[in-house]
Amino acid sequence: MEKAVLESIAQSIVQKGKGVLAADESLRSTERRFAKYNIPHTPENRQAYRDLMFTTPGIEQFIDGVILFDETIHQTTLDGVPFAEYIHSRGIVPGIKVDTGFVDMAGFPGEKITEGIDGLDKRLKEYYQLGARFTKWRAVITIGDGLPTEACLRANAYLLARFAIISQENGMVPFVEPDVLMDGAHDIKRCEEVTSRMLDLTFFELKNHRVHLEGTILKPNMVLPGKECPDQASLDAVAEATARTLRRNVPAAIPGVVFLSGGQGAKPSTERLNAIVNKGPFPWQVSFSYLRALADPACEVWLGKPENKEEAQKVFYHRASLVAAAREGKYTEAMESMVV
Repeated sequence: MEKAVLESIAQSIVQKGKGVLAADESLRSTERRFAKYNIPHTPENRQAYRDLMFTTPGIEQFIDGVILFDETIHQTTLDGVPFAEYIHSRGIVPGIKVDTGFVDMAGFPGEKITEGIDGLDKRLKEYYQLGARFTKWRAVITIGDGLPTEACLRANAYLLARFAIISQENGMVPFVEPDVLMDGAHDIKRCEEVTSRMLDLTFFELKNHRVHLEGTILKPNMVLPGKECPDQASLDAVAEATARTLRRNVPAAIPGVVFLSGGQGAKPSTERLNAIVNKGPFPWQVSFSYLRALADPACEVWLGKPENKEEAQKVFYHRASLVAAAREGKYTEAMESMVV
């Protein structure tokens, strides 16, 4: 493990004014997205969809990292350049999602465990040769009646740490993603309790596994009430709870915290990021690792039609500029209607 190299990569991914495009959708996820817009779910359309985002003119002003999926890192632009190579040529760091998804956790109904540790070292060596310089692993935590259990939290924290140290041993910066889901009717206080415990366990395991924290990025959820909660917290309450939770549970050694959007929607996730940043200063960079909040508005314009690509790229560029402004705490609602 070359710690200085890991630190350099991590710092390049959390540059001020920029964030990460989480273009690591599985085939199941792209199928759902395309169905929403009546786009045929073909390899050609998936390639065109990713090409639309990655080749958007000027996007490097707002994006400093892109998380790819296994299919994507083996694809090329429509002009025939490997995606990872093309992304790197624009001064953006290519990364790769390396978990293989979630399964039911045996003995614990309603809870999930992430798979993909078996064979991870071998796969990382291939991804490194293909150009990836950081990795991502997601754990999903459900809040419900009696959930999550301590066993589920501990099992997922352990796997996050195993993933992280294997990544670093292969020269790649791990994005550690403990995701407490928005599904359910729980209030914001319960989300804060669960998020705090999951972060506490995650960093215990990271340290226990000798993970180099200065070469690690945290990708957490914001502290939010469940979607079905009758008491939806205010913007300031979300920002205050999230900032408090991070300060209490995230070591200062971490270079950056990059929030997932978690299906909040483009505008809410932008507003909340902006509000959280303005609760600073923080000992780490606070940024974003979004997909839906960036891609959905562009997909509404693109609709899988080549003739709509240029206009969709303008929408994608504009949305990225708004989220990048929020990452600096400078977003305003008036910016939504500005012409690109």
